[in-house]
Amino acid sequence: MAENQFIVSSSPHLRSEVSTPVIMRDVIIALLPPSFAGIYLFGFRALAVMIVGTLAAVITEAVIERATHRPVTIGDYSAAVAGLLLALVLPPDIPLWIVAVGSIVAIGVGKQVFGGLGHNPFNPALIGRAVLLASWPVAMTTWRWPVASAPWMGKGFDILTSATPLAALKLSGIKTPYGPLFWGTVAGSIGETSAIAVLIGAAYLLIRGHITWRIPGYYILTVAVLSLLFGQDPVFHVLAGGLLFGAFFMATDYVSTPVTPKGQAIFGIGCGVLTVLIRLYGGYPEGVCYSILIMDATTALLDRFTRPRKLGEVRRSA
Repeated sequence: MAENQFIVSSSPHLRSEVSTPVIMRDVIIALLPPSFAGIYLFGFRALAVMIVGTLAAVITEAVIERATHRPVTIGDYSAAVAGLLLALVLPPDIPLWIVAVGSIVAIGVGKQVFGGLGHNPFNPALIGRAVLLASWPVAMTTWRWPVASAPWMGKGFDILTSATPLAALKLSGIKTPYGPLFWGTVAGSIGETSAIAVLIGAAYLLIRGHITWRIPGYYILTVAVLSLLFGQDPVFHVLAGGLLFGAFFMATDYVSTPVTPKGQAIFGIGCGVLTVLIRLYGGYPEGVCYSILIMDATTALLDRFTRPRKLGEVRRSA
């Protein structure tokens, strides 16, 4: 007769009465402020990007799971969240077929190839964005002013190319004022330009208890402190680019980030250090995407070496 085997591990033991669909629905609700801000600022072309990104992600998940004879899990909304997240970090005028490719990569390569939700070591949306940036760099770095396609904001050009605040600072030394960065009236990705919209969505997730302050807090604080030490404007570097969106919506992914408090602190600090180094010394003006992906690769080690010691455990000396 086989004996029962129990696996004893140190805390934290994740236990929650909140189901995955509930969490994902709340994430979608939290993404509504930056989504509406993107539509208002960039027009209905931004809405088209969001629709294509979300639908392509959901369809890809359903097709792959049916093809591999696994239960179809599109009802947990995780694929929809990944597709919407990807869409919100893309330029508003990017070709829609590229958006679809990005969602297919995000779900197929970033999620399903590892076994689906709960097994992916990297944030799927950022995998999709990284592949698109490497494959179509021109389309991924072509920007315009928000008012260009919003008819209710006055007459504008059909397409007015422009540099993002970070690119303008890196290439021309021109620093964008805080006001446009706060409200989002700058060139950039659909859901990243409006700091106030991102913060409203982040506040909802914090209030609902789906994320904690640790990773975004350490991430943002590290960027601010290092920017100051390098002679940069810390407020500008916090508000500009995708830092706030990445800190609250990407770096807090349940699966690909640490679960221990110490691990989360190290993860956030690491993201901040890498973001500043890439922004100031890298080939791209923005470093949020690659910083989070690099730190995602350290999650297993961080959880292993920062887990609390079990009661009575004696650690072996070298």
